[in-house]
Amino acid sequence: MLAYYYPQQSLLWTMLEFFLFVIWIWILIAIFTDIFRSHDMSGWAKALWVIFVIVLPFLGILVYLIARGGKMQEHAVKDAAQEKQAFDSHVREVAGTSTADDLAKLADLKDKGVLTDAEFQAQKAKLLG
Repeated sequence: MLAYYYPQQSLLWTMLEFFLFVIWIWILIAIFTDIFRSHDMSGWAKALWVIFVIVLPFLGILVYLIARGGKMQEHAVKDAAQEKQAFDSHVREVAGTSTADDLAKLADLKDKGVLTDAEFQAQKAKLLG
């Protein structure tokens, strides 16, 4: 009986609309997150972007993605690097290993021939820098 009033085409259309609505909400959250975590914009610029996205949502989002899409990627990469660094330092702190221990392990791997000179120097620079 339900199929009579709600055929498959309508069901597929409703699923597509729901999917597009979820994507729309996801994009809005990503844009608002980027607006508020951007340190290169003043408070007034952030307020204007928020107003623009709220008042003219489709145009505001498209313009924001065109104008600041690259910055969104830079912010995401920077945040991921900071989170990784914080996680790595926490793991080292909890595990009780120090940079000196890690350097000793690298030197041992180099002496055994597992690491080349270039790999050793790259890992050493990563640990120290």
